[in-house]
Amino acid sequence: METLLKQYFPMIRTKKDILEEIRATPTLLQTFNKWKPEQQEHFLNFCTGIKGVKVLYDGFFKEVMDPDITPSRLEKFLSLLLGQEVTIISVLANDSTRIADESSILITDIVVRIKDGSLANVEVQKSGYLFPGERCACYSSDLLLRQYKKARENSDSQQVNYKSIKPVYTIVLFEKSPKNFKKYSTAYIHRFEQRSDTGARMELLQKYIFIPLDIFQKNMHNKHITNELDAWLIFFSTDDIQDIIRLITDYPDFKPLYNTIYNICRNMEDVMSIFSEELRILDRNSLLFLPEYMQGEIDQLTDDLEQAAKEKEQLAKENYQITLEKERAVKEAEQAVRKAEQAVKEAEQTAKKQEHRINVFVLNMFQDMAPEDFSAKKYAELLSLDPSVIEQVYEKIHSDPAPDEAEILALLNQKN
Repeated sequence: METLLKQYFPMIRTKKDILEEIRATPTLLQTFNKWKPEQQEHFLNFCTGIKGVKVLYDGFFKEVMDPDITPSRLEKFLSLLLGQEVTIISVLANDSTRIADESSILITDIVVRIKDGSLANVEVQKSGYLFPGERCACYSSDLLLRQYKKARENSDSQQVNYKSIKPVYTIVLFEKSPKNFKKYSTAYIHRFEQRSDTGARMELLQKYIFIPLDIFQKNMHNKHITNELDAWLIFFSTDDIQDIIRLITDYPDFKPLYNTIYNICRNMEDVMSIFSEELRILDRNSLLFLPEYMQGEIDQLTDDLEQAAKEKEQLAKENYQITLEKERAVKEAEQAVRKAEQAVKEAEQTAKKQEHRINVFVLNMFQDMAPEDFSAKKYAELLSLDPSVIEQVYEKIHSDPAPDEAEILALLNQKN
């Protein structure tokens, strides 16, 4: 069955061909049978193009980025990362001063001297928990010490020309980011160097660049590659087929790098050796650094729980505030209703008092002004007149201190 990647890389072999070769070679079959079923499946998937290859496998990375064979590749990546033109003039062997057990955590470690005399150490880490800043500083110090020793060897006197010691760059690619980088969810290139708190400048030589590729992948999800440095980080971090196809389509210079990898995959002895070494490193690191790794996991879990507790506390405060505001709004509404009801009652009482005052006024007035034969029934009839008539009488009395009694009587005698 032809896979999608085989259309771009014809050298990719089929699963049937690979299994036939493995079964026909006792040493290969023995190695293959030592792997767990899921490891066997993973191996066959990337060899046949069902999935992409993880470029950061030590054997693949060193072959593709080998500065002795194809220095232009590493030069290009370093130039983009350092923001200056980089030319590799030599490749240095790994320093024997590193502690043996600690060096095993390095999946890849390439040290090169560039044209201006600076040293660059490019390293790949599986897990940031196994590579704290303190250890990184020690590795950087090793590079400075190597320069110092070389300067002393080349010196004709006991005095070392410290100006001849150039900056050292420690560049670390993390497959799984350290916990202190996780809080910076939109940043995937972290640059460190020593600086004064006063602003005074002094060249202290040690510089660090940390690249958490898992955070980079999250930032690039469903996004287009917009620059060549991001293209390199895609190359290092993805085994997704669609990502690989987009990469070699938009940046064709990466296709020869994949050609190199898939030609390695044609050699079963070499590619199985690379995969076995990868599994061995993972197993060794799991045993040697399990306590440190577990502590990192515990620290991360603790941080997550603390963050969750803070968020829960904040949510509780917000809910409590909302409840208070609702209660206050309900109380204010109830108070407004009570005030409105009170206003209605007061208005009704005022109206009644006003009506009573008018009635009393009319009664009193008729007691003083009406003829003697004006009966109680007549008073009652007069009080049931149109209210506007009574209002006119009221206004007349208040506007004229000595009202015309005949005029008032004429008003009051009007019928509805």
